Amino acid sequence: MLSRFMSGSIRNLEREYSCTVRLLDDSEYTCTIQRDAKGQYLFDLICHHLNLLEKDYFGIRYVDPDKQRHWLELPKSIAKQMKSQPPFTMCLRLKFYPPDPAALKEEITRYLVFLQIKRDLYHGRLLCKTSDAAMLAAHILQAEIGDHDPGKHPEGYSSKFQFFPKQSEKLERRIADLHKTELIGQTPETSERNFLQKAQMLETYGVDPHPCKDVSGNPAFLAFTPFGFVVLQGNKRVHFIKWNEVTKLKFEGKTFNVYANQKEDKKIILTYFAPTPEACKHLWKCGVENQAFYKLEKSSQVRTVSSSNLFFKGSRFRYSGRVAKEVMEQSAKIKREPPEIHRAGLVPSRSCPSITHGPRLSSVPRTRRRAVHISIMEGLESLRDSAHSTPVRSVSHGESFMPRSRSLATDASDRVAVISDEAYSPSDSVLPTPVAEHSMELAVSRQINGAPCSIEEEKESEAGTPPRGEGGDFGADSRSAQEGAGGDSALSEVEQVNKFVLSVLRLLLVTIGLLFVLLLLLIILTESDLDIAFLSDIRQTPEFEQFHYEYFCPLRRWFACKLRWVGGLLINK
Repeated sequence: MLSRFMSGSIRNLEREYSCTVRLLDDSEYTCTIQRDAKGQYLFDLICHHLNLLEKDYFGIRYVDPDKQRHWLELPKSIAKQMKSQPPFTMCLRLKFYPPDPAALKEEITRYLVFLQIKRDLYHGRLLCKTSDAAMLAAHILQAEIGDHDPGKHPEGYSSKFQFFPKQSEKLERRIADLHKTELIGQTPETSERNFLQKAQMLETYGVDPHPCKDVSGNPAFLAFTPFGFVVLQGNKRVHFIKWNEVTKLKFEGKTFNVYANQKEDKKIILTYFAPTPEACKHLWKCGVENQAFYKLEKSSQVRTVSSSNLFFKGSRFRYSGRVAKEVMEQSAKIKREPPEIHRAGLVPSRSCPSITHGPRLSSVPRTRRRAVHISIMEGLESLRDSAHSTPVRSVSHGESFMPRSRSLATDASDRVAVISDEAYSPSDSVLPTPVAEHSMELAVSRQINGAPCSIEEEKESEAGTPPRGEGGDFGADSRSAQEGAGGDSALSEVEQVNKFVLSVLRLLLVTIGLLFVLLLLLIILTESDLDIAFLSDIRQTPEFEQFHYEYFCPLRRWFACKLRWVGGLLINK
């Protein structure tokens, strides 16, 4: 009896696994779910935990063992999507940025969007000029610590808070001045709403940068925003295509293509190359989902899309969920008492310590600070994307760019838009997010003073990887990573050869199949007595009669002779 009970308990444990989801305030939600549970079940659990109704803007992201990020597909089994073994670690993130975040119905939704954009600001994905940066940071201070209190906030208090990857003392003084004078009396809700209104006007609002290369091998960043498809290259925005102009998104291997119809029926095809096939597929899926969410009027219009050509097997994908218009209509129907919001306040963060007590140096272990410092001194050898993509080699080492107003951005889609003299590099979080209005301010910007977490640290945090030990050798880690990169390159070449051979075999099989079908049709035409009108008409044409008597009949007699000869050999044996 006891053994039967124990075996039953073991089977139950095998059917369940633990899952930890890191939320936007860096708290963790851990639950135990069935092995066959779908992504929708976990997502609903998290939204219930957060008391979140406007949940369609959010998604669950995870990192596979190859450091490639993915969005969890809600209709599919969780265990089948994860390439690692349980327990699983994932993150709740903003997947679809609201076109007007300040207009969201519920305060809890606005607060979560605020946390996401604050992360974007800190990790260098949301770029702005210095005046905008100061106001955004002041709103963050007001929302999280309230009005300025001389007793609690002594002179220089803003320097203890990290809002950007790198910030100057002049910017910190400006932040403190705005917080002291212009934001007095604002509640956290008001400050968050004002922050969102300011952020949505920035050029890179909603940008989720995917590092790629163009046909000339130059680095570029592709992104899908609430307003369309964007390509950023060097110091220019080289393409902006509205969603209603994008006709098709397609990928094969590492190649990603965007088909669009612009003004005066001008058709364009943009081609870019992702670092890996997996990164390219992730880029394609993100594009398909964003296009469906922002472009379509109803979710019933969503269709399954394929990346394949006529003769080659490709990926098929279908966006599941409501579209933006339906989400806004559903939000308008929400009628309930606003849920209580437990704001994170001054709680230190593992991956985004934007508001912390004490000196910045205290929030990152000494070894990790040394690793960050060395990576700055030696240069960023690889493009460690802090958004949603796989690392890729980069030759771009610029700092950031100065966005223009959105009205100018949308009108300039048919020409090259020069954003600034600096190169856009959203993954270089060791560089300053705010762009100085005068180049001299950048020159005198002080070096990192403490603990802006690096992109590598954010990836470790989200992937559940433990930090480096105190005695870790950063140089050895770099060498082993380079050796691994060489092995991956050789493996990638073998995979490309295998894919080419498979493609040739598929083409050969399709050709043989077509020839077989044509042969069957020919036999039906020549040998059958089917009295069908169109067959009779074909048989009576002079060309067919000539083919039949001059080619087909001699070929048939030759085959019959060979078959009799082979049959005679078999009988004699």
